[in-house]
Amino acid sequence: MTRSVRWAVVALGIAFWQGAAVAADIVSYAIVQDDATLRVRGKTIRLYGVYVADTRPFCDRTFAPSRCKTRAAVALESKIQGFVRCAPQVQYQDRSIGAYCSVDGGSTTAPAIDLGGYLIREGWAVALPEAPFAYHTYQEIAKVNRRGVWGFQADSIR
Repeated sequence: MTRSVRWAVVALGIAFWQGAAVAADIVSYAIVQDDATLRVRGKTIRLYGVYVADTRPFCDRTFAPSRCKTRAAVALESKIQGFVRCAPQVQYQDRSIGAYCSVDGGSTTAPAIDLGGYLIREGWAVALPEAPFAYHTYQEIAKVNRRGVWGFQADSIR
């Protein structure tokens, strides 16, 4: 094998390996970041097809000390009680991963809860153009029902 052919084979192998690394599910506990991204197994995960619309901090005073994060982050923290399963779709230039993430439904018969769909249904995020059709449908329902960012923000009145 010539040197250039050998380098081409090595480059293809590395490209294949990186693609395979993104494709494997990531399953572990998750730490919800202030911006509603997740830290799972040392990786930053962005919910694929989801944009967190309202980035103003919201202080949840249910617990002491109070937690001040975006509403989407507070909602995710309340929904994630154990492990998450993330199916990577893309790796971004900042090395974060865009993934569909879900949590168990709470019982053996309940279906898994898609976290991106949950945020959009509750009105704490909007669907990006590349999002699945269901996300766009959830968004329209949230608008009609005036949920989250589509509704009245009582805590913004002074």
